Amino acid sequence: MKNNKKKSSKLIGLGLDNNDGHKRITQAERFSILGGNEETHQTLTEVAIKTFEKLDKKGKTLDTVEKEELNDIIHNSLQ
Repeated sequence: MKNNKKKSSKLIGLGLDNNDGHKRITQAERFSILGGNEETHQTLTEVAIKTFEKLDKKGKTLDTVEKEELNDIIHNSLQ
């Protein structure tokens, strides 16, 4: 039997500056953050949360937002 339930897209954040030996993974329904030092991991997590808050306010999802708009939202969430 075929499952017709469509999987939704997920945002992945990857921190590459981990030099303290800790393995950091944060998983949520709509995003996962992997790696990074403590500060980078926290920043990536906050950016992901802010990004989805902004998408929700606009009534959009990762599947419906244009790539350029998503890029702008993520960039603005860094500030």
